[in-house]
Amino acid sequence: MLELNNTNDQPLTFLLTGIPGLAAAQVWISIPICLLYVTALSGNSMILFMVIHEQSLHETMYYFLSMLSATDLSLSLCTLATTLGVFWFDARKINLNACITQMFFLHASTFMESGVLLAMAFDRFVAICDPLRYTTILTNARIAQIGVSILIRNVAVMLPVVLFVKRLSFCSSMVLSHSYCYHVDLIQLSCTDNRINSILGLFALFSTTGFDCPCILLSYVLIIQSVLNIASSEGRQKAFNTCISHISAVAIFYIPLISLSLVHRYGHSAPPFVHTIMANVFLLIPPVLNPVIYSVKTKQIRKVIVKIVIQKQLQI
Repeated sequence: MLELNNTNDQPLTFLLTGIPGLAAAQVWISIPICLLYVTALSGNSMILFMVIHEQSLHETMYYFLSMLSATDLSLSLCTLATTLGVFWFDARKINLNACITQMFFLHASTFMESGVLLAMAFDRFVAICDPLRYTTILTNARIAQIGVSILIRNVAVMLPVVLFVKRLSFCSSMVLSHSYCYHVDLIQLSCTDNRINSILGLFALFSTTGFDCPCILLSYVLIIQSVLNIASSEGRQKAFNTCISHISAVAIFYIPLISLSLVHRYGHSAPPFVHTIMANVFLLIPPVLNPVIYSVKTKQIRKVIVKIVIQKQLQI
């Protein structure tokens, strides 16, 4: 079997895959996928624009929301070119360095989103459980420190993953399973021992989402305990309402992630296109739905949207 490594003068080239078994329908399937990308990019850009330019949104909760929108933009942009390239132009080739770069930003953005959701859970915990100290605990400087810490954590766990992928040698089979580069997918094509790569990948997963998810659950256990101690039913309802948007964002991030993991582990009898469609759903659903959820459920954002619409109509 031919063995290739990345030390050769000629760069390694991999082949991306669209939707297995549905090649004839890929152009049509790409239309809703393209619409989802447009929705994700425009929705998250709108949230970022509003938080930056609207003075009334210069508050802790909306700073974290802007981090979430920036992460969703990154998550959408890092797969946009290859996914639509495969579906529209059958542009399947990607070299190793480009593949590793995409893999880095894809996984780093996913881990970043998990970290931001944890930060937002902490924000809700402080707002409900210790409201008198909210402004002193979550200052602008501390918010910036939290954002930088999440970024540093993600880069620190992803760098070893990337560096050890560069050391692998690959066989003549160079066909990836998705329209983008995915760590598990890439290392499975290696001819050499990839156990270290698997261990590093698992460590990266458990030290990010594996740590964040239990912490988010713990924060909501404490929030529920605090809310149930509120005497009035109106006060309890108001406190819960402030968490609905965040709970929805957590659900649409973790449920597809867990479902995809279960399908990869136990769904071997499922058709290959099921794995591919679920992988694309996981990537696109959070960036598409997060702006919708926060626009519908957050009164302050609704007010800003109405204000912008009225200003546009007056200009016309």
